[in-house]
Amino acid sequence: MQQVRAKKSLGQHFLIDLDVAQRIAATIDGYKHLPVLEVGPGMGVLTQFLLQNGHDLNVVELDGESVDYLKVNFPALDGRIIERDFLKLDLQEACGTGEMVVIGNYPYNISSQILFHVLDYKDQVTCCSGMFQREVAQRIAAGPGSKTYGIVSVLLQAWYDIEYLFTVDENVFDPPPKVKSGVIRLVRNSVQHLDCDERLFKSVVKTSFGQRRKTLRNSLRGMIPPESLPKLDEHYADLFKRRPEQLSVQEFIELTNIIKNLQNKE
Repeated sequence: MQQVRAKKSLGQHFLIDLDVAQRIAATIDGYKHLPVLEVGPGMGVLTQFLLQNGHDLNVVELDGESVDYLKVNFPALDGRIIERDFLKLDLQEACGTGEMVVIGNYPYNISSQILFHVLDYKDQVTCCSGMFQREVAQRIAAGPGSKTYGIVSVLLQAWYDIEYLFTVDENVFDPPPKVKSGVIRLVRNSVQHLDCDERLFKSVVKTSFGQRRKTLRNSLRGMIPPESLPKLDEHYADLFKRRPEQLSVQEFIELTNIIKNLQNKE
């Protein structure tokens, strides 16, 4: 059967280096007791190693041409190909309610959306591993003080321990992308609930980094009752004079609780 044509609209860059595919598959070797969902298998270069390694594998693929290719070349996937858009997929409906692993050579144009969809199922997805555009991978794994530390870093690191594993060059893809890639692994931490209003936490993080060059006092002033602004200088000056990239996840939780208390006293 002919090879699948890469479609720009789907952000497809097919991995053709078997050694790289094998290394990515090995990032979840410690989870052979859990079912695995591969996102966007394409022509199955990663799929073949996941099957060889004995994983209980399902794949989700939106591209009909890729689905046809997989059906012909991977009979082991019979009944295990989910022909859906991962971003619209209910993981509990498709894969059950138990713990699971997500892996893939993710389309770069929707990689952040993929991770936020995983985050919606954080109590189910024990591990998420795979390849992203290098700058995105570095941003996800960045810590406080880094210029790349931002919204996605904080929101994911609140629930996952994240490790940048290795960099992948452009020439191992067909067609080659214009950027390097990075492989990372997210492992669910022990946090069950953030010690704050989680909806407000998201809003505080997004608002803070929306004006990351400003101090928190200035970027968050719209979330604080005007009459409470003097209290910031009196009681919380050390925190609010900082910029968002200087705060750890725990400090963002503390910041959220302060704002919540000030709002309640309005």
